[in-house]
Amino acid sequence: MVRIFIISICAILFVTVRPSQEIAAKEVVRIADNNMRGNTSQADITITIVRPNWQREMEMKAWTKGDDYTLILVKAPAKEKGIAFLKRKKEVWNWIPAIERTIKLPPSMMSQSWMGTDFTNDDLVKEASSVEDYEHRHLGRENLNGKECYKIEMVPKPSAAIVWEKVIVWIDTQDFLQLKAEFYDEDGELVNIMNSSDIKMFGSRKVTTQIEMIPTDKEGYKTVIQYNHLLYDEEIPENFFTTRNMTQIK
Repeated sequence: MVRIFIISICAILFVTVRPSQEIAAKEVVRIADNNMRGNTSQADITITIVRPNWQREMEMKAWTKGDDYTLILVKAPAKEKGIAFLKRKKEVWNWIPAIERTIKLPPSMMSQSWMGTDFTNDDLVKEASSVEDYEHRHLGRENLNGKECYKIEMVPKPSAAIVWEKVIVWIDTQDFLQLKAEFYDEDGELVNIMNSSDIKMFGSRKVTTQIEMIPTDKEGYKTVIQYNHLLYDEEIPENFFTTRNMTQIK
């Protein structure tokens, strides 16, 4: 909480900034998003799918450039090796090497499960923008795992192809790290809870490196994304993010 300190002979007064003077909810989300994304990023990722009776892992490499470009390559297991996903602005493609075919994903597919995980295609490829495709509103502040957080409601704009009725996020007030998100369906029912933890430094950037998605109606189900390594702000040319390149990248 920002405070103005007024020193007098008698005492030190703590004057709390009024809510209207707080950082706008949209700006909080923008800062958090930029903090995690950077101008560019390159990531080595492990995804673990957990089920009551089994679990499996996938190894991936991901590249991003701003909010418009994403390329994800599956490195393991062997059965899925070489599968790639490409986002260019609002268009998304999937390369499937087993059938040597590139498929353009329509907006209706963005809410479907990403490769059998508890994340959607949109969660991973991020066709929708958490900044531009939602209206944002402060719900106050809450303490989460010892950190004071902005609690913000995000409601999709009518023009956005987003399946959720609303998303509520918790972003800590000190480092602007998103620590939790709740996803609600059109009936107002809580569907998924996403927790972010394991804060680490990569270069000069502090980020959460473990993201856990938990469906509320499936006991024993969850998917965990672990960022093993992150490299920020190294130049990646725009022509890296092409349908041709995603079929050739190793």
